[in-house]
This record gives sequence, structure tokens and C-alpha cells, in this order.
Amino acid sequence: MVQESHHATPTASRLPLAREGYPLMGGTAAVTLVLWILGWTIPAVVALALTIFLVSFFRDPQRTPPSGPGLVVSPADGRVIKVARIEDDRFLHSQATLVSIFMSPLNVHVNRIPASGRVLDIRYNPGKYFRAFADKASLDNEQNAVLMEDELGRQLCFVQIAGFLARRIVCHLRPGVAIERGQRYGMIMFGSRADIYLPPAAHVRVNVGDRARGGLTVIAEWV
Repeated sequence: MVQESHHATPTASRLPLAREGYPLMGGTAAVTLVLWILGWTIPAVVALALTIFLVSFFRDPQRTPPSGPGLVVSPADGRVIKVARIEDDRFLHSQATLVSIFMSPLNVHVNRIPASGRVLDIRYNPGKYFRAFADKASLDNEQNAVLMEDELGRQLCFVQIAGFLARRIVCHLRPGVAIERGQRYGMIMFGSRADIYLPPAAHVRVNVGDRARGGLTVIAEWV
């Protein structure tokens, strides 16, 4: 359960795989090879299956976010499990719409910036590991929140939340940096949740049950 903050804007991976997964994928691939050479077929097959799962989990497809002013895109791949008007006293300190996206272990877990602008603050809080689809996960689970404002001064907050299996949150941002819609900024391992807090001026364009794709699906539009 490690939260990382690197003092640099991330660049695209050379391979369509997140670099955070290289040590794990390389390790399981090496174990698979050793087991196969030793003739331990069943353990080798198990290790190969784990390697294939890790390659799938850490996939990092190239994506081009939709163009147009005032669009807010999804920070993560997954299923929308909550769209609710709340009184947000943690981040925006006003009424807000909370959109929650559940990321299963089969989803792409690279997280992306919802809108272009500037990072105002980053708040990491250690916590518990309730199942990510539970309502209390938004408040009680380990999480890393990024508060930002766009070029017109409109603020929103997007939060990485560790789930029951997740034990590591990675964030490559720092306060003050310029960010772009659809830009990669981190990931959560393994199985998790992404929340986004939107002020009333943002018109939400998704419903519970919708499937979202990070950097592509329009979550909201400023009105």
C-alpha cells in the first residue's frame, strides 16, 4: 500500500503496457521459464497464466480524448456505480455531483486526467480496504485526491480509491503542474474505484450502469 508522487509529468509508454507493471510481469515470466526448464509443467502453466493476467491488467492503450470545449472525460475504465448530488465538504466545499466508477481487475487500470488545467492540491489519505463498490469506500478507503481548476477557474476533484485487493496507488502529479485532458497520470493496483466530484455548473452525461473508458467517455460538460 504505497502512494507515489513523482516530480515529473508522465510520458507515454513505449509499449502499450504501464511501466509500473514491468517488474511484476518480468518476474512472473522468469519464474515461468525456470519452472518449464525444470520440467514442472503444472506450476509452469500456473505461472504462465499469472503472467498473462498481469500483461492484461497492465495494458495501457493509446487513446485520443474527444475535442471540444467544456468536456470532462472519465478518469478510469469501468462501470458507473453512482451518480449522486451531495454536499461536498472535503474538496469543493459546495454542492457537487459525485460520479463513482468501479474498476474490476479486468479493466484497464491506467488513470487519466478528466480536463485540461492546473493541479491545485493533492491529498493522500491512508485508510481501510472495503470493497470498492461500497458507498463507505469513498470516505474510508485509502485514497489519493487531485483538486484541479481549468483555464476558466472552474474546479473539480478526481480521486483514486484503493479497493479490497488494491494495495498500491500511483500518482505522477504534483501541485502547480499543467495538465491536459486524457493525459495519463497514474494507476491503482489491483481492482479499485475512481470518484470524480463535479460542481453544479457541470452537466453530468452518464448514468448508473454505463460503461466508461478512461480519457474517452464524456462524463460531464460545463454549461
